[in-house]
Amino acid sequence: MALSISAAVLLGVLVKGGYVRFGSALTCTLFGFTLAATGLAPTINSGLASLAGMVSSF
Repeated sequence: MALSISAAVLLGVLVKGGYVRFGSALTCTLFGFTLAATGLAPTINSGLASLAGMVSSF
């Protein structure tokens, strides 16, 4: 949950700062929701959890 909130805040900052256009951000978000509904979602979730664990150990 904390990781998804941080990602949402980061995306908001990037859009607000002009680094990413709104259309691109919306497309990526919709693709993420679509991907989360597939059978690949548990694999992606565990991979992101492992990555977050590695980053937090530094």
